[in-house]
Amino acid sequence: MNQRLLIYLFAFIFFACQPEKSEELSRWEAQAERVEIIRDDFGVPHIYGKSDADAVFGLLFAQCEDDFRRVERNYIWATGRLAELEGEKAIYSDLRANLYMTEAEAKAAYEKSPDWLKALCVAFADGVNYYLHTHPEVTPQVITKYEPWFPMYFSEGSIGGDIERISEAGIKAFYEGNQPLAFNNNTTPDILEEPKGSNGIAVSGKLTESGNAMLLINPHTSFYFRPEVHLVSEEGLNAYGAVTWGQFFVYQGFNEKTGWIHTSTFVDFIDEFEETITESEGEFFYEYGSETRNVEAHEIRLKYSEGDSIKEKSFKMFRTHHGPITHKEGDKWVATKINWDPVNALIQSYTRTKLNNHAEFKKMMDIRTNSSNNTVFADAEGNIAYFHGNFIPKRNPEFDFSKPVDGSNPATDWQGLHTVDESIMILNPGNGWIQNCNSTPFTASAEFSPKKEDYPAYMAPDQENFRGIHAVKVMKDVKNLNLDSFLALAYDSYIPAFEYLLPELTQAFLKAGKGKGELKEVIDLLAAWDYRTSKESVAMSVAHFYGENYQREFRSMNRFINENPEAKIPTETEILDVFAKTIEQMNADFGTWNTPWGEINRFQRLSGDIDLKYDDNAPYIPVGLASGNWGALAAYGAQTFEGTKRLYGYRGNSFVAVVEFGEKVKAKTILAGGQSSDPNSPHFTDQAQRYADANFKEVAFYKEDVEKRVEERYMPGARGKGK
Repeated sequence: MNQRLLIYLFAFIFFACQPEKSEELSRWEAQAERVEIIRDDFGVPHIYGKSDADAVFGLLFAQCEDDFRRVERNYIWATGRLAELEGEKAIYSDLRANLYMTEAEAKAAYEKSPDWLKALCVAFADGVNYYLHTHPEVTPQVITKYEPWFPMYFSEGSIGGDIERISEAGIKAFYEGNQPLAFNNNTTPDILEEPKGSNGIAVSGKLTESGNAMLLINPHTSFYFRPEVHLVSEEGLNAYGAVTWGQFFVYQGFNEKTGWIHTSTFVDFIDEFEETITESEGEFFYEYGSETRNVEAHEIRLKYSEGDSIKEKSFKMFRTHHGPITHKEGDKWVATKINWDPVNALIQSYTRTKLNNHAEFKKMMDIRTNSSNNTVFADAEGNIAYFHGNFIPKRNPEFDFSKPVDGSNPATDWQGLHTVDESIMILNPGNGWIQNCNSTPFTASAEFSPKKEDYPAYMAPDQENFRGIHAVKVMKDVKNLNLDSFLALAYDSYIPAFEYLLPELTQAFLKAGKGKGELKEVIDLLAAWDYRTSKESVAMSVAHFYGENYQREFRSMNRFINENPEAKIPTETEILDVFAKTIEQMNADFGTWNTPWGEINRFQRLSGDIDLKYDDNAPYIPVGLASGNWGALAAYGAQTFEGTKRLYGYRGNSFVAVVEFGEKVKAKTILAGGQSSDPNSPHFTDQAQRYADANFKEVAFYKEDVEKRVEERYMPGARGKGK
């Protein structure tokens, strides 16, 4: 055999042995060629696709570039596989996920989805999988391949949401060791935890300089919970805002014509049904009217990590037509019913981003799956609106659904859902503004607010809070707003809780006839305070720790703004004891109580880890903002962490936007820290000082503006490769 023939033979054998490019990889690469990602000077990805599905593919790829671990963690949690990562302690989180949707049910929900939604779900999975294919240095922790049915686990099109209201402790007590009659040991939430919610304010054109409507988008989440994105397609998609890691739609944001901000609601949309259970030959039954029905029972094996090995634990899950059995009250099994309609929830969440005006938005709201949220809205036609809740079950008024009801009585069943027109709404109020800060809707537009007596109690059990009081105070005299003055209003430094709390302390001190000395010096400082926070304020430092200790001791600050006959009214002696202990604590922790707020209240981001560590001796940025518990509109939840005495921000203002609608949309935004989780990225903390200073960046919404601020331009998979 001659040499040339030998070479040809070897070449033939070599290429014949190469694996053919898979159909899946070919699909990914073809879709990547239809996507362009432009990173602007703050690292924000502007994603352009031929179709909506192309844009979704690019969006998930870009999210993984910025913080794959958060995308991954959300799906590990949602699909009920957290214990494989965190060990047996997380197995009841996984059981909760499966109680409401098993893998088979998620696949079935996906299969019944309309084709256009399936296409988006496929693009979601492909975007993540292509990222992993092109980044072999990234090792998945649990999920090695993402599937198009994964988004079905988000019951309202969000991450977390309703299912997190179901107590893991109750599930553990009931199902522990496969003993369904276990004791239920629920826990009480921490009263000092930073509120999980948001602020939304809409302003009509009669109060703005331009005559255009404006919107404040101010979600209060854990820091780094949502990045900032811009999605554009040739099928009419052009949405900008915050997306929860792993979602394929803008959750809080705006397009050219409409804007929306969700605020957490206290509408009663979850109910507990006590079931009367009998057992016969190993099967369980429940009473329903004159019937005896089978309790659905499903065997499931859940995996969990233990050291370097994976083990399994078996459970038998139970459901009635009311929902899964989640805990026990006395001798009754309790089924907890929530909104669980993932296909329609995803349809509602995605279509929301492509609407043109209030009429279209209201029609979308009548899908009624956005259960845990209120919505504040504005559009380019000049409308401002408010929707209090969205998924609101109709109930028999003869029963008190704030407590578990008798599931054996058919009269306690839900009787459908209230329509949007039956729920609490506001449209273009005469005062020209709407606010909601997770507070009662009955003060949302001052004298133009809805009337409490016109609605069932379960529609609005929400109480007033200090942020709501603050919002009303700053809005009542508004006029000639522009984006900058609107932003200043959203960051107003007044802290209303202490205007109620501190006079009580001052009066107690004066009545006690205390003399001079350190405590008198502090009292004089507080008495002279204007209740405004700043980095330089010592009064803010003292007020914060006094307020925390007051709440720990008496749990009754809300009595100042809400009727509560059972609230404890502390004695003067008790008040002064808390005050003295506060000063003693500050002297011990900081060397002196006379410490400016910015030396205590800090922003620090030392790594891109999900569970961050903090260090009093490491660099930080002083922050003058304060907790939403005290009524700060620009909420900054901070606390001590292991090994620290100083406070470090972890929740509150995260992504914030002010938006003006008109012939063209204009907006300014800020993120806590920056777009990237990579400490080596220039966008890891490039917004941190801006965040502390409320120095917002201009949004590049239109392509010509994006082009002026290009930092990188690439197709998915080709970043840094000159393409």
